[in-house]
Amino acid sequence: MDNGIGCVILAAGRSSRLGKPKALIEVEGVSLISWILSRLTKVGLRPIVVTREGLVEKIRDSVGDIEIIVNDEPELGRTGSVKIGLNHLREKKMRDLRILIVPVDRPGFSISTLELLITMKSSSCPSSGGRGGHPLIVDVDDIEKILQAPSDSPLNSIIKPNKIDVEDEFLHMNIDTQKDVDDFLRVVGSL
Repeated sequence: MDNGIGCVILAAGRSSRLGKPKALIEVEGVSLISWILSRLTKVGLRPIVVTREGLVEKIRDSVGDIEIIVNDEPELGRTGSVKIGLNHLREKKMRDLRILIVPVDRPGFSISTLELLITMKSSSCPSSGGRGGHPLIVDVDDIEKILQAPSDSPLNSIIKPNKIDVEDEFLHMNIDTQKDVDDFLRVVGSL
């Protein structure tokens, strides 16, 4: 945690449509999670990772010395993983922080978008074409709302972040299938 901001990378999904862990897709010679981690550290963040039990060692082998938290019930959905990450940061006495939430399968954001998000004092997300995207920075009030919500609730039903217009051409890229992976690998150099 730096800059008064905690950071959680979400990597607990089953990847059933892709058939292999999204976090471990090779991108420019490293895993996708390692690629995302390097972008986050460039702006001064020190993320934790929330993943499922079967991926802990593979992710650790990929990223080295990073704190990895296990979600024992990842089938409940992404919000459950968010809550595990938020609770972990609170246990480490990081109560009055804003938290950046970064899904591993939504890598289309730019460094300039990260730099903008970490300056936001209230919950905010990047937006392009009127649609909100990821990552998402969450303020203390919205952290409380998330922690009180059921783990299977979608985040967009719990909080309403401010949308910040950005120029990220690939902001809405979502890696779910091999075609999505191929499309991402074609544009990764321009992110």
